[in-house]
Amino acid sequence: MGAKKNFVLDTNVILHDYKCIYNFQENDIYIPMVVLEELDKFKKGNDELNFNARQFAREIDEISDHDFFDKGAALGEGLGRLFIVVNARSEAIEKAFMERTPDHRILATADFIAQKYPKIKTVLVTKDINLRMKARSLGMLSEDYFNDKITDKRVYDKEQEVYEGIDSALIDRMYSTAAGVPANSFPFAKELEPNQYFLLKSDRNTVMAKYDPNIESVVKVPKGKAFGIEGRNSEQAFALDALLDDNIKLVCITGKAGTGKTLLALAAALERSHEYKQILLARPIVALSNKDLGFLPGTEKDKVAPYMQPLFDNLNFIKRQFSAESREVSSINEMQSSGQLVIEALAFIRGRSLSDAYIIVDEAQNLTPHEIKTIITRAGENTKVVFTGDVAQIDQPYLDQFSNGLVYTIDKMKGQQIFAHVNLVKGERSYLSELASNLL
Repeated sequence: MGAKKNFVLDTNVILHDYKCIYNFQENDIYIPMVVLEELDKFKKGNDELNFNARQFAREIDEISDHDFFDKGAALGEGLGRLFIVVNARSEAIEKAFMERTPDHRILATADFIAQKYPKIKTVLVTKDINLRMKARSLGMLSEDYFNDKITDKRVYDKEQEVYEGIDSALIDRMYSTAAGVPANSFPFAKELEPNQYFLLKSDRNTVMAKYDPNIESVVKVPKGKAFGIEGRNSEQAFALDALLDDNIKLVCITGKAGTGKTLLALAAALERSHEYKQILLARPIVALSNKDLGFLPGTEKDKVAPYMQPLFDNLNFIKRQFSAESREVSSINEMQSSGQLVIEALAFIRGRSLSDAYIIVDEAQNLTPHEIKTIITRAGENTKVVFTGDVAQIDQPYLDQFSNGLVYTIDKMKGQQIFAHVNLVKGERSYLSELASNLL
């Protein structure tokens, strides 16, 4: 156990994780009064930030008593105490920054605590990079909130695994039987994770393969086709396999724009529509230019329609694979009219029963770990959940490539028999799209 520290929390840490105060072990936590003032502005609304602001207020109310502002509150066995700091002043901060903004008041609190307890390290915890830079410019200790961050980019950004020098007889066996080849027949068997996809190459043949944990064998992955959509490369074939495999209940598909993440997921859901009572396709709403949806005209449905359009574009692309009078197009139209196929904002499906459903959540990189946990934990019997997203395109101010819910889920779920992750690297939208994604 290291030396005890004092941690000063910024507003964005609490908005990211309302239970963050319980994650600092035996160290004491100080919350500037300005943070409570900022949290009060977030209490109204239905977004995750609003929920966290309300929940934190309830947490404070439960642990506080009559002398809370004098002596703080105990956070539990093995944990430190929580203090609210009122009217903290710092001459150093006032000299450095003339304007009395909330950020500068938080810095003043951190400096005030550091001066009050010179023998104890005081650390400002914030998810705001600029505020961390300001603190460090003044010689103050500052860090990000790491409780739910991954540390290795390879968790989500891995390229396709290729095992070369494989005995061609083993690959021949994989082509000849659906049961595949026992995993222990390969020298890399101990490296394999459940539902891991890879290429096997010998001196004369190659095969797309997967480790099936249910039979402990390496099996051949077919090229695959779903509702008129066929995998154009091995990565897409792997994704389709995971999306169509009934034994895999949770799938995460990452990749840059144009790699086919959402299209493949929707095609697979339509292919399996006879096995589920409902297909739910949703995405979180991230308003542009920091504007709330309220500035848009119309009803709630009208306001979110522009954000849902990419999902309808994928559905229309699938329809165009068939003639307008085909059975497939009629089936899609019937599913939409009957409510079996629902495309709408993620906020609108919260609270619904998620049993016997194929759920696709697009743009999942804009969700927090808690939001994704909320979705998964609502999954009932015969439900499959698919998250797709591009980690390079995060629109939430308090999330980054290491702390968003999509990569957090991939990191925590790897190794589970009902989970699969496929990273799509090659763009298939167009040569122009691929060129722009790589060069711009």
